[in-house]
Amino acid sequence: MAKPKLDTDRARKALQEFRFSDLFIEELGWNNPTNKKSIPLKDGDGQVWNAKEISQLSGFRVFEVTSPDAAIALPDAKSQEVLWKGLTAQAVENVAIFVDQKRSQSLWLWMKREDKKFFPRRHHYLKGQPGDLFLSKLASMAVDISELDAEGNIPITEVADRLREALDVERVTKRFYKEFQQQHLDFLALIDGIGDERQRRCYASVLLNRLMFIYFLQRKSFLDGGNVRYLQEKLEQSRKQGRDKYFSGFLHTLFFEGFAKPEKERSAATRKLLGQIRYLNGGLFLPHKIEMENKNIRVPDKAFANLFALFERYSWNLDDTPGGLDDEINPDVLGYIFEKYINQKEFGAYYTRPEITSYLCEQTIYKLVLDKINAATPPRPRKFDSIPDLLLALDANLCHQLLHDILPSLSLLDPACGSGAFLVAAMKTLINLYSAILGKIEFLHDRALTDWLAQTRAAHPSLHYFIKKRIITNNLFGVDIMEEGTEIARLRLFLALVASAHSVEQLEPLPNIDFNILAGNSLIGLLKVDPQRFDAIGEKRNGGRQGLINLKHKGATTELPSFEVETTVVPSQREKDVAFVAQRNAGKFAAILADKNKSIELYRKHAFKSEEIGPLDQDVTLIQLRSHIDNVRKDSYAKLNQLLLDESKRSASSSSKPLGTTRKTRKANQSSTRSPWPTSRRSRPSIGATNSTRSSTNAAALMPSSPTHRGRYSK
Repeated sequence: MAKPKLDTDRARKALQEFRFSDLFIEELGWNNPTNKKSIPLKDGDGQVWNAKEISQLSGFRVFEVTSPDAAIALPDAKSQEVLWKGLTAQAVENVAIFVDQKRSQSLWLWMKREDKKFFPRRHHYLKGQPGDLFLSKLASMAVDISELDAEGNIPITEVADRLREALDVERVTKRFYKEFQQQHLDFLALIDGIGDERQRRCYASVLLNRLMFIYFLQRKSFLDGGNVRYLQEKLEQSRKQGRDKYFSGFLHTLFFEGFAKPEKERSAATRKLLGQIRYLNGGLFLPHKIEMENKNIRVPDKAFANLFALFERYSWNLDDTPGGLDDEINPDVLGYIFEKYINQKEFGAYYTRPEITSYLCEQTIYKLVLDKINAATPPRPRKFDSIPDLLLALDANLCHQLLHDILPSLSLLDPACGSGAFLVAAMKTLINLYSAILGKIEFLHDRALTDWLAQTRAAHPSLHYFIKKRIITNNLFGVDIMEEGTEIARLRLFLALVASAHSVEQLEPLPNIDFNILAGNSLIGLLKVDPQRFDAIGEKRNGGRQGLINLKHKGATTELPSFEVETTVVPSQREKDVAFVAQRNAGKFAAILADKNKSIELYRKHAFKSEEIGPLDQDVTLIQLRSHIDNVRKDSYAKLNQLLLDESKRSASSSSKPLGTTRKTRKANQSSTRSPWPTSRRSRPSIGATNSTRSSTNAAALMPSSPTHRGRYSK
């Protein structure tokens, strides 16, 4: 029997208002208390706490224990256990909810029994927290009236199982990373159909990342009407249909038909199989290149059963410490995963603590913002020495500059991004700036700003979600030598984005950041490209692949000079003209550069235009565009590698002839060969670091992104 579903909105309100009795009785379906009298309990220091039963079910009782003194917020760990022992005299099986007098803090304590030992399981909830993830735990305790016997109870073993499922969730510790590492190895060994060991390892990470993301959505009650056991129940249903069909029969459909396509593009069979699934896309649910190269990948059911069992034991996606935000991804979790199960010291992969990343990002980003503001030419010249000074002086003109010019134009690159710790910290730093600006707009009474804010709120269910998505798309870039690290970096940004949604209606398509964060080696070299030399290095081996794909619909303005969209498969005259020009310019640096930049821009914009897509399926459109961008890059590698080789030989020759080489000529040689782009393990560029409009001769401009500023963070 499927477990009853929680009315999340009503339960959230009861939790936020600290109406814990209503939460258990009205929302979770538990019974009224058997004893409403106050029970005095002494802690180890002799302080008297007042306990009161608020609900019960089949002998399990829930007590609310109130602080005796306004100066005492919550009991310490030792006092908690003393008070709990006092409660066992009233009920052997119990849950204690400690509450301060102001009813602003609560600590939920349940003792797990193993043999003759007891292990405390603690959960904090503070006033002001959304509570979504905590509710996802409590949902396991919900009881439907149809389950109750004549006396209004269910079997005591069933209550124990539900309490264990809800509250036996261990905090994220090194034990999790150790278990996850073993799970990754076990999962890897079970994957069949990929011959290359390196590809199989990478695909294990891709698949685990997808499942982590979906599991997080599940815990947020964002799948199929709020089902917090969606993945597990679908696995159980799949096993009833036959052996090892979960991956090929269900997950493939969920990835590539569910999350990757709007509901109107899904077949009736798909809708029946998946239920209510929000369209998300974002590259995470497009076929990976490994999946496109290996068509017969197989993963047995037991791999997923073991993985879900691990996920259920931990609150790996929840920061539920006092003072933390329970809807915010714990920044330690995925970084530690990267450190523990991917880390190879020879690659220099080290975890960086959140307080360090936050400090460095603030110092870097705040200085960039202040420099731009102080360099601007406003009606009245103003200089600001600090961000607090700037935010205190915000007026309509400054808000316009920051909101529409300065913040959107910042491009921050971490050239050794690892698992994305600095990128997440940079996002939070920018969010703080946006929040201050948006809060100020309400009081400025500026027509243009208030109109923009009203239009944005009308177009997006969650303003916070939209701002995060805008930051991730336009501002954040990274490169790392380990491809698995870049996969986790993207995942962390996706999780941080979805964490800001408090209802499934607030979810919008994920940003397309496949070309924002890439695998490569930032240390191989920096190259300045001479367009004439680039164009002179022969014709491309395959004659240039400037293919035409249908992308533009409904009379939209031209977005790509080499792409023209028609709803017919018969080439139009415009397509023929564009194809001729593209073929003529196939090997020209400037043409390739322009094509790359426009293609990347359109790829990113795709995530913001989910309702404007025309005749092509969403996933087909993105796959074609992504393939085109990859082809543009690949077609340039031979020439760029040759240029890099030539420059390396020239540099080596110069260094071997110090006599007669002046400091001035050495400096000139250095400047001609140093232009920021990291290259892959195969010595080819993978991401840009300068603005192509400022330096169109830069090799980085051929790469997926061209940030205007470099965030050179040391790891």
